Amino acid sequence: MFPEKSKILIVDDEKSNLRLLSELIAKEADIMLAKSGQQALEKANKAQPDVILLDVVMPDMDGFEVLQKLKNNPATRLIPVIFITGLTDVKFEEKGLALGASDYIIKPIHEQLVKARIKLHLQLVKQRNLLEKVALVDPLTDLPNRKRYEEVANLEWRAAVRHSSWFSLALFNVDGFKSFNEKFGYAAGDEALSKIALALSSQLQRSRDFIARFSGQEFVILLPGSDPEGAITPIEKCKSALGSLQIPSAIAGSDYLTASVAGASIIPGMSDSIDTLLFTVAKQLSTMQQHSPNQISWQQPR
Repeated sequence: MFPEKSKILIVDDEKSNLRLLSELIAKEADIMLAKSGQQALEKANKAQPDVILLDVVMPDMDGFEVLQKLKNNPATRLIPVIFITGLTDVKFEEKGLALGASDYIIKPIHEQLVKARIKLHLQLVKQRNLLEKVALVDPLTDLPNRKRYEEVANLEWRAAVRHSSWFSLALFNVDGFKSFNEKFGYAAGDEALSKIALALSSQLQRSRDFIARFSGQEFVILLPGSDPEGAITPIEKCKSALGSLQIPSAIAGSDYLTASVAGASIIPGMSDSIDTLLFTVAKQLSTMQQHSPNQISWQQPR
């Protein structure tokens, strides 16, 4: 049995081979078919299969060239490719593996061997995905971590520069959280952060809106394509969502946990830097925490 929801792309110019392979594994995976190298590249880029079964000998573009193009594309370079071919000379197997193929199976097809090899590589994909998740997700809140924020922020910043579109960023800091931990204990603090993370993320409705745990009690929110007016609305909802949790505060004169939020909106140009924008927002947040906490401050650098 293959891992659940596995997607496999089978590439072969012979209909009989496509039919044989698809019938072999159709009950255990979602199958996509490609009859040419170009079609394979397009489907791999769009559908992101878990494994690609690839013939070598094809008329328009042979399997070796297809593999090279897959490996040169950041979107497909990590997809395992298994050659299934009638080429028996060891020099072809050496070439395929040297180009980055994960496996090399010689026809005629042995049903159990093919299934076992596919299952192995699907399991390796699953393990790799789990490791990537661990590396990019904050274990306490289950939100993306700072490393993931940096990846997403740089991608969205470049897109904003390219399209001359708005880019909005906010830092959301829970007020007096150090005092909260000292009064109620770190276990209560962890529980509070977990609830806050869920409440904040549920307020971000657009597919490109993004939130990550930035540091201890601080969250960073990206709102690509939002101008100042459009950005403040979801930020206000986030602040209200925190208030609705009614988590006790350790600050004198405040019944429940509150937050200070600093943000900025900009249409970035080539000379602008996301690091500079983040520094400006962080500086503003620091000032707020000292003089006017429990507020929202928004800037428009230009």
